[in-house]
Amino acid sequence: MAVTGEAVLAALAAAAGGQARAAGDGDAVGGVPARFVAAPGSTEEAAAVLRVAAEDDLAVVARGAGTKLDWGAPPRRLDLIVDTRRLDRVVEHAAGDLVAVVQAGVTLAALAHRLAGAGQRLAVDEVVPGTTVGGAIATGLSGPRRLQVGAVRDLVLGATLVRADGVVARSGGKVVKNVAGYDVAKLVCGAYGTLGLVTEAAFRLHPVAPAAAYAGVRVPDSAAAHATVQRLLHAQFVPAAIELDRPEPGGPVDVAVLIEGTEAGVAARTGQALDTLGPGAAQVEQPPWWGRLPAGEVLVKATTELAGLGRLLDGIEKSGPAGVRGSVAVGVVHLGLGADGAAAFVRALRDAAAGWSGSVVVLAAPTAVRDAVDGWGPVAGLSLMRRIKDQFDPESRLAPGRFVGGI
Repeated sequence: MAVTGEAVLAALAAAAGGQARAAGDGDAVGGVPARFVAAPGSTEEAAAVLRVAAEDDLAVVARGAGTKLDWGAPPRRLDLIVDTRRLDRVVEHAAGDLVAVVQAGVTLAALAHRLAGAGQRLAVDEVVPGTTVGGAIATGLSGPRRLQVGAVRDLVLGATLVRADGVVARSGGKVVKNVAGYDVAKLVCGAYGTLGLVTEAAFRLHPVAPAAAYAGVRVPDSAAAHATVQRLLHAQFVPAAIELDRPEPGGPVDVAVLIEGTEAGVAARTGQALDTLGPGAAQVEQPPWWGRLPAGEVLVKATTELAGLGRLLDGIEKSGPAGVRGSVAVGVVHLGLGADGAAAFVRALRDAAAGWSGSVVVLAAPTAVRDAVDGWGPVAGLSLMRRIKDQFDPESRLAPGRFVGGI
């Protein structure tokens, strides 16, 4: 006998401590509506929810604050949204070890507030306001401080993952020296929820610097911006982050650098930064665009090896009008485009990408643009990624089609 929607909903509610409902108008991912929403409050409840999903062949997408649900491709099908916002606890903060164990629904802002009392931080910039820990892991989005501390995946020590069949798997640990299963914890970073539901993660923390200062300069064009960034990267004062912003296509470029450390050290190094930036440089407040994504109907991420930054910026100039902003010191820029001509721009930029050994990914775009161009583009190692997906989710029920190659 066929299982009714009411029976599925009742089973989900029982699994999630009563926190399940029929989906409403706002419960969609990439324009694909869901049938049900369940909000587990623990790893055990999350596992029970995914067991129900497995029994009833439900396609599942996890949702935290929903700030990046339009990133990635729309799912091929969607039955159940697992809302992680009840997973909102800092499970443990071992200040002496510089480690925190955090549930997936905790926002980066709330975690920063919690850790600040101990003079510590998770050095993951809140590039998109409202981002949760789970969302940061799923998208792998890093901000300016990646230059100094690494990407999100470099800060994850371990993770608790609920597999598609509802089995709970734990990898890594909460001690920096513990490497058992560490690769699995890294693997889920940037996988868009296609390998499992992360319910909590252990992170390596960093002390909050006693002092910080910004210095910036406006240069006339992309070539000058590249030269400025190269001087900063080779300077002896060791910047914590370097960002650039060019809001108008073909216009001047603002380059800013962050210096962190002791009061005396920051004062001396800021002077060195001003000398390195050159004529017109000044100490500034944190720029309003610092660590934020550019505006536009279409959001594109372009990466490059550091030596290729000039060629990337030149390729952007030749491909069409685009606002540019990014953590150039780690070879990442984000582009804000209008929908008209965006597909042609992406294709032209990809054609030139071999010149700077980089990639071009459409993070968010209207349906018409996504229909006209593959958002992910060519990806090395796709066959290996498919095999990994098959091992974790052989029935392809977790965020099906959201990731590269339709994974």
